Amino acid sequence: MCCTHSFEDRISQDKDTTPVDLSGIKGMKFFDPHVHMTSRTTDDYQAMADAGVVALIEPAFWLGQPRTGLDSFRDYYSSLIGWERFRSSQFGIKHYCTIGLNSREANNEALAEQVMEMLPLFIYKEGVVGIGEIGFDDQTAAEEKYYRAQLELAKEAGLPVQIHTPHRDKKGGTTRSMDIALEHGLDPRMVIVDHNNEETVKEVLDRGFWAAFTIYPFTKMGNERMVEIARQYGPERIMVNSAADWGISDPLAVPKTAALMKIRGISDEDIRLITYQNAITAFAQSGQIDEADFAGGGSTIDQSQRFEGNTVLRGGQQPRVDKNSIIIS
Repeated sequence: MCCTHSFEDRISQDKDTTPVDLSGIKGMKFFDPHVHMTSRTTDDYQAMADAGVVALIEPAFWLGQPRTGLDSFRDYYSSLIGWERFRSSQFGIKHYCTIGLNSREANNEALAEQVMEMLPLFIYKEGVVGIGEIGFDDQTAAEEKYYRAQLELAKEAGLPVQIHTPHRDKKGGTTRSMDIALEHGLDPRMVIVDHNNEETVKEVLDRGFWAAFTIYPFTKMGNERMVEIARQYGPERIMVNSAADWGISDPLAVPKTAALMKIRGISDEDIRLITYQNAITAFAQSGQIDEADFAGGGSTIDQSQRFEGNTVLRGGQQPRVDKNSIIIS
């Protein structure tokens, strides 16, 4: 990383415009541990599957505008363990999720109290691999209150924690997030600190936490910068994700970063750890992830199946059924 450029310069220049040839990673498998597929189309699922993404984690987050009632949270959490898992399976991708009250909506304390009472109904469901994404946004007293409450919930359930670090005062907010997690007695190996950058990574790793990096156009972290992080720090306890959502984002950020790492000379084993294995190791502590479910290159696809009478197909579209499907249609 060029020492003549400031951190601000690197951010302003990081536009992820470098074209990436994915042919060099053909046959590799990827695990995206943070992607908001509720906001994406089925085309994105197909593109991810084609690029080698075999499993993903969808953290609970906000809609872009505040929810106004408890039932909207209930329906959203239900979709993460229901329809979205089904939709993902229709493209051969194993879907997991983390459940939590996001930091933005923690500031509506009356509603947050109701959500906290409801969370135990969801965090023990099949496919829920952690409490998340939780933490700080504006670093208010209310955000801290419900962050602490959810850390206790994670301890009680024996689940990993997925921390959202703030966009403003990221360094201070990241340190504060880790301090509080340790204060509540969490093992750093059970905590995934997300949205890291060059200013936060060293402290996160030095303190024993998992360091996740979001590859997101124009903000957070670009894949050119991520290559330099991998070179400087190696693969231990580091993972990358796309955090693709309803904004300008790229659901292929993980395989694209892997491709750029390969072009830049990062070893295949380091790439495998950063873009696949480390996420599995961290979140499998939930007891909910069995690599055998997707290690063969993806789940069995049978688009003739339905979820509560619904299908991903429309009109005259024909269902795709893999030859190795045990379902006879």
